[in-house]
Amino acid sequence: MLTRKDWTRSSGSPPEIKGLVWYTDGSKMKEGIEAGVYGQSVKRRLSFSLRRYTTVFQAEIYAIFACVHEIQFQNRPEKYVSICSVRRH
Repeated sequence: MLTRKDWTRSSGSPPEIKGLVWYTDGSKMKEGIEAGVYGQSVKRRLSFSLRRYTTVFQAEIYAIFACVHEIQFQNRPEKYVSICSVRRH
């Protein structure tokens, strides 16, 4: 697992990532709060509309949990999996 120190120590480009790469996002949209998951290597997209009073932070956490669940459900033999999540201010 890469730490914040590993990411910031590099020369501006992220370190080499091995295995499956997944992205997560929680966002406030015009229609409400949504969480999303994208598996780059397996071309899998998931989207969830969440309840009205959900915060963006809660949507981010939900997306990470949904991503982990999907990775387990995929039951793939890869040794390495990277989950990339961006927290916007």
